Amino acid sequence: MTDDTEEAGVRDDEHWMAVALAQAADAARAGEVPVGAVLVRAGVMLAGAGNRPIALHDPTAHAEILALRAGGARVGNYRLKDCVLYVTLEPCAMCAVALVHARVARLVFGAADPRAGAAGSAFTLTDDARFNHRVSVAGGVLAAECEALLRDFFRARRADGSDRGLAQLKE
Repeated sequence: MTDDTEEAGVRDDEHWMAVALAQAADAARAGEVPVGAVLVRAGVMLAGAGNRPIALHDPTAHAEILALRAGGARVGNYRLKDCVLYVTLEPCAMCAVALVHARVARLVFGAADPRAGAAGSAFTLTDDARFNHRVSVAGGVLAAECEALLRDFFRARRADGSDRGLAQLKE
């Protein structure tokens, strides 16, 4: 890549991560853990979502899964070749393997998740040779902003005592 092309790619990644951050902020306002995801193909947003496991009573309603479902419905195919998923927090194992099965070309995440991240932090499921597809990964895009949103959300939850419900969710 030329320097101009690299700079344009970085600007695109930052733009779409900012859109994912808006999805995460919407999730936070709804009382959900603030994670947002945006699925993009050829510069066009196919789908965006924020976490909704509490509202939907669905442990699989992570932002990534919801964006993949909506994107698949929009294109009429569960294979999402040539797509990029932007997500504010490094995906968990469930979401990382869903990206592999959907044949997503690239994952861009903001904040790393050293305890449960499955795209290079705790596990590397996006590039596991046992799968027949690998997802290219770039992390750390707008990481400070993504981390701040999560940190502020949990700080507020602890301050008002509402994190007791989240502790039950972790069981």
